[in-house]
Amino acid sequence: MGELKQYKMAVEQSNIVSKTDINGIITFANKEFCKISGFSEDELIGRNHNIVRHPDVPKANFELLWNTILQKETFKTTAKNKAKDGSTFYVNTTIFPILDKNGNILEFIAIRYDVTENILLTEELKRKEEELKHLNATLENRVEKQTKQLLDLNRNLERKVKEEVEKNREKDKMVFQQARLAAMGEMIGNIAHQWRQPLSELGIILFSMKKFFAQKSLDKLEEQYKQGKKVIDRMSQTIEDFRNFFSLEKYKNTFFVKDIIDEVVSILAGSLARSKIHVKIRMRKTIKVFGHKNELSQAILNIINNAKDAFKDNNIKNRTITISAKKDEIFVHICIQDNAGGIDEAIIDKIFEPYFTTKHASSGTGLGLYIVKTIVENSMQGEIAVENKNGGAFFMIKIPVK
Repeated sequence: MGELKQYKMAVEQSNIVSKTDINGIITFANKEFCKISGFSEDELIGRNHNIVRHPDVPKANFELLWNTILQKETFKTTAKNKAKDGSTFYVNTTIFPILDKNGNILEFIAIRYDVTENILLTEELKRKEEELKHLNATLENRVEKQTKQLLDLNRNLERKVKEEVEKNREKDKMVFQQARLAAMGEMIGNIAHQWRQPLSELGIILFSMKKFFAQKSLDKLEEQYKQGKKVIDRMSQTIEDFRNFFSLEKYKNTFFVKDIIDEVVSILAGSLARSKIHVKIRMRKTIKVFGHKNELSQAILNIINNAKDAFKDNNIKNRTITISAKKDEIFVHICIQDNAGGIDEAIIDKIFEPYFTTKHASSGTGLGLYIVKTIVENSMQGEIAVENKNGGAFFMIKIPVK
């Protein structure tokens, strides 16, 4: 038996495998697929793959699936399916197209493995949360309190925009506030992403506490309780970072540069992780500057987001952003270096101009780096420059120490 045939046999015997033609008609189903779905091979072959589609799954999920694989890209998901007997099963699924020598799609292959037990256990943990009302009530109260603060903050931001427009019709000021509101929407998405893992972790802790309580293992119960408090504190800190980032500042203050860098990277953690970007921070904790802390935070955030877009546009695989700072007697120098391919030399002198963008109108306004320049020069009385260096863009921000 050839090696390729042995590999094929190993995959089919250890995974749930099916093939469809380009229209989604099943052309092959292995024994594991028949077993978990409850359909025989004869019942599956020639039928559309939606024979196992669960009615609870939104139509948009399938539109995303088809849009992805018809573009010859691999699609991964945890799918909720319906078996022949009406029961539900869950599978981690990878679907990828098979191409001929001309690059045309011949068929689609789906390889899955059963995660039904894990999903059902998670759902069971959620149902048992009611039994530990004290811990849940504490978490819910804190979330409710922080949510109220976010809503109040949002109203403050909207009111601030209206006040600035009424006082001064200068377009730049209005655009600046709109950009902060847009950033707020993105940060809310990051918070949701960052809370998924600790919420799942809390579910497991709650289940363990119930088990240890039943076993009267008080030491282990106490250990799980302390772990749960740590998870809640991390979730609360995420909201605190977000709230501090968007709080309204009336006066300038002295602050540590590393603090704002850490804060920006923290609230962008989910977005950076999804984009597979590694951020290196190289600076002493003691470097201070004087100015508007939150506005400098937004300038750093805009530069990082600009690099994130460049990584995607240039299809860079190993993605790194390095942020460093040093201080002399007069200035603090903040440097942000990426390896995203750099900026076209023909336009590098224009990137700080308002409304200048190389992106499509639907994805870029041309105001991000203009806002950075405005913040550095007007709010921080500093200077900013950019050049191509070491395979990427190198931003240099110079801010007076006093």
